[in-house]
Amino acid sequence: MLFLSGGTGTPKLIRGYKTVYGEEDLSVVANTADDIVVSGNLVCPDLDTIMYTLAGLIDDDRWWGIKDDSFHTHEFLNDLGQSEYMNIGDMDRAVHIRRTQLLRMMSLSEATEKISSILGVNSNVIPMTNDDVRTKIFSGESKLKFQEWLVKENCEPAVDKVVFEGIEDAKPSTKFIDAVEENDTVVIGPSNPITSIKPIISLNGIKEMLWDKKIILVSPFINKKPFSGPADKLMKACGYEASQQGLIDLYGNLVDVFVVDKRTIDPPHSCVVLDTYMKTREDEKRLAREITGLI
Repeated sequence: MLFLSGGTGTPKLIRGYKTVYGEEDLSVVANTADDIVVSGNLVCPDLDTIMYTLAGLIDDDRWWGIKDDSFHTHEFLNDLGQSEYMNIGDMDRAVHIRRTQLLRMMSLSEATEKISSILGVNSNVIPMTNDDVRTKIFSGESKLKFQEWLVKENCEPAVDKVVFEGIEDAKPSTKFIDAVEENDTVVIGPSNPITSIKPIISLNGIKEMLWDKKIILVSPFINKKPFSGPADKLMKACGYEASQQGLIDLYGNLVDVFVVDKRTIDPPHSCVVLDTYMKTREDEKRLAREITGLI
């Protein structure tokens, strides 16, 4: 099974799938357009969340970072005048440091494979590209890195435009291409449609490769509100309604099966209605079984 994933929503479903079906036949392509250099090290928020989830290390109260991590380095850096608006734990930072070292010798795909293996992950965790693609938020006269807008500014600035800088020249990673070729079904999880999934499917040649696959999309919305995060604000900024219909308009004929939550009022007739709210580990497993049953 191949999942396309950001750092929220989809990792819960991936964990449920792993628990039920194991991880040997599981591949996950992660968005890397949110990546950012912090204190000299490359932070890959979505990629790391997926790695930590599959390694059993994720802080699943916050759904970022490593469970029970300490923050001594972050706190002391702030004391030294090196301000960081992202709270980075010590073990989490060690991963960033090691990744940055490895990138001097190898690609992001190779570095991810190496770190995943050390962490005990048996699935294929794949960055969408080894090239630099960065999401930028335009707000008035300002151009913000996505993490600046999301974390530092707490999503408060109005969004006029979302741009994926570098997407025109970026190539999907070889491992991404291989994963698409090897899987007949692709699940687009309930991650942010604009800043998590759109960069992945906007890479050169990917939509064409997906046309002959069965694509199952799990909506991140309950009616017009996302389960978490600013997906509604970003959908509207890009000209789409923050709803199930907006997702249909965004993805068009690429998606074969649209899965929406059972609490949706008047869901489009073409949608499959399931309970997509994953509050517990049992919910994650149940939804993974139900999604697999749609294949």
